[in-house]
Amino acid sequence: MTDRITLSGVTAYGYHGVLASEKAEGQEFSVDLVLEVDLTRAAATDDLRHTVNYAEVAADVVAILEAPAQDLIETVAGQIVDSVLTRPLVEAVTVTLHKPHAPVGVPFGDVTVELRRERDVPVVIALGANLGSDPADTIDRAAVRLAQVPGLSQVVLSPLFETDPVGGPEQPTYTNAVALARTSLAPGRLLSVLHEIEADFGRTREIRWGARSLDLDLIQVGQPGQPTESQSDDPALTLPHPRAHERAFVLAPWHAVDEAAKLRVGDRVVPVAELLDAVADQGVRARE
Repeated sequence: MTDRITLSGVTAYGYHGVLASEKAEGQEFSVDLVLEVDLTRAAATDDLRHTVNYAEVAADVVAILEAPAQDLIETVAGQIVDSVLTRPLVEAVTVTLHKPHAPVGVPFGDVTVELRRERDVPVVIALGANLGSDPADTIDRAAVRLAQVPGLSQVVLSPLFETDPVGGPEQPTYTNAVALARTSLAPGRLLSVLHEIEADFGRTREIRWGARSLDLDLIQVGQPGQPTESQSDDPALTLPHPRAHERAFVLAPWHAVDEAAKLRVGDRVVPVAELLDAVADQGVRARE
């Protein structure tokens, strides 16, 4: 990532420190931040939704600096890192926390703590194919490609399932799976990577609901109901996937690889096992 937003000298008064005098009297702290963000869409669209609102980030930093006292500025810096990384577009952040009035006991210019952390959140990707001589081999090779993507790690592929096609033109039976992974990539960047892999496998998009050599759908990014969860109503990328809760070919392999999986459905976070009951008649079966 080469795109960055730098925010320097965010200043507030706080009471952080080990000494009783620091907690009683307080002192001034300041913070510098470097946010690593893909700014391609923001530069092209002039749309605030495609970047990070640094005014909001600055307000969050001030709130943390003014919050109840911590002994260590390392702890405060860590809280700022965690806060910034809840913003879905931020892939990494460097936080430098300055404590220029620390009671060091000798002449000095400044004390700083610098932390750099990358985004690291769970992600769910659905895979499907029904063209070519061996769709199952296509799914396996696509999973290998996913494991090679920089910023995508710990890729685990579910067992394979077969699915009767629903809607669209007459077409062969699908082979489906779900991959679980962890990622440092922002959702939009990850979706672009998935589209590149699809294209490398010969995917075209002329016919809606048509047969495909490979289909990679981004189902969920982050943990639903937790600060890491990414939600988006952008037509280019809706998260969580708006139809995942009604698709057995997503839910069955997902449950097979993670029995504790949960998915946001509207305002609720629902176990995938519970959602499966409503789609049991969709012609999805474990592949022998």
